[in-house]
This record gives sequence, structure tokens and C-alpha cells, in this order.
Amino acid sequence: MARTAKKPIVLPAGVNVSFESGVLMIKGPKGEVRRQIPSEISPILDAGAHTVTFAVARETKESNTLLGTVNALAAAMVRGASEGFVKILELEGVGYRVAMDGTDLLLSLGFSHPVKFEVPKEISIKLEKNNIEISGADKEIVGQVAAKIRDLKKPEPYKGKGIHYRGEYIRRKAGKKAGAGS
Repeated sequence: MARTAKKPIVLPAGVNVSFESGVLMIKGPKGEVRRQIPSEISPILDAGAHTVTFAVARETKESNTLLGTVNALAAAMVRGASEGFVKILELEGVGYRVAMDGTDLLLSLGFSHPVKFEVPKEISIKLEKNNIEISGADKEIVGQVAAKIRDLKKPEPYKGKGIHYRGEYIRRKAGKKAGAGS
């Protein structure tokens, strides 16, 4: 059995867990997260101790691997439902702007036209100057939305212009050198 799966996941106050027909649902103050659980794994809900553990229901070749994976995913779901996840993107470059257009994100990234990005309903976005704060209860969706927005204009290596994560190191290249001889 995987070592991570031996530890029970402690549920904070206000977080409820339910399991029906193969779907684990965790509801908390920041939202609700659902995930399909493989049939080889079964959750053990302890209402008295406010914990969730997982056990192998059917022994297969991948059951121990799945046990650790499901435990890690469930721990992230509990954290997302109680605290939420946040990714912050920064726009760097002259004339790069971001604004909200209803529920969509409108980005000016140096192209001949503004780029419109549809924001999923599970995600909330806050804008400050050239920062985009993406938050939500599902870690996977928050990460995917942040990656898709970053892919619209990746940071280039010469001046660092583009969209990057806060704290991300952008490896710079040296530009062209002045005349090598005449």
C-alpha cells in the first residue's frame, strides 16, 4: 500500500464529503468539486472523526498506484473546497492591457486585434493594472485556465514581453552585438 494513502485526510470545518455511483463530491465554503474515482478504489468516510481515507476495493496491477493518486487528488479537492486555489499572471510589455468584457477577458497583446478569452463559470478573475488573478475551487481547472491565458502570448527571451506567472524566471538571451569589425 502506498504510504501517502495510509494517512487520513482531515476535513476542515464546513467541508462535507459524499460518494455516490463512483463520484466523490466535496463541498465547502469556496465551492464544490467533483471527481470520478476508479472502481478499484473505495473511500471510507468517517463522520465522527471528520476524515476520509481510501482503500483498495479490488486488487489489480495498478491499484496501489491509483490509491496514492486518488488520495493526493482528494487532498487537493478538500483544500480547494475550503481555501481555494489562486494563480497570478502578469502582463509585461508596452501597450499590453487586460479588461473584462462581461464574463469574458479582453486582452490587448500587441496583435492587430484584441484577443477575447472565455472564462469558465467555475473560475473567478480579478484584474489589477497588468495582473490577472485566477481563483477557483478546482486546482486542475485553475491551472488549465492560467496555462491557456499564458499561451496567448508567451514571454519572449530577449525583452521578456508577454504573459508570465508571478515569480516565474524568464531565461534571457543576449541580443545581437554591435559590428564585429570593419
